[in-house]
Amino acid sequence: MAKEVVGKIKLQAPGGQATPAPPIGPALGQHNVNIGQFVSQFNEATKDLNGMPVPVEIFVYGDRTFSFIVKSPPAAALLKEAAGIAKGSGVPNKNKVGSVTMDQCRKIAERKLADLSARDLDAGAKIIAGTARSMGIEVK
Repeated sequence: MAKEVVGKIKLQAPGGQATPAPPIGPALGQHNVNIGQFVSQFNEATKDLNGMPVPVEIFVYGDRTFSFIVKSPPAAALLKEAAGIAKGSGVPNKNKVGSVTMDQCRKIAERKLADLSARDLDAGAKIIAGTARSMGIEVK
């Protein structure tokens, strides 16, 4: 018999460097989940992401156990890493802060394909390129 899901929590945490501090601690504490156990399992699962923000869905069951699904990092974070910038432009239509190539957009789309609503890799690359343009990153 399957366990009954009593709660679903969505949050972002730094990959491999999560701590019981907010937002993780309060979100899990209100569902009576062992915070330390989650943090250690999450850090082990995301140790290769090295501080990049990672979305995670946590399913809490009636017996206070949990399971979680780690998603791919946000496109904006991957684009900032690819362009080598700290943040996007405040006025993206006027101020360009960096540039990426279409090949870099394609590699990011490959990494995020499961989380994108794209039918194939080319459509995914166009979605990533659109995100880059809205951040003030030039696509070449």
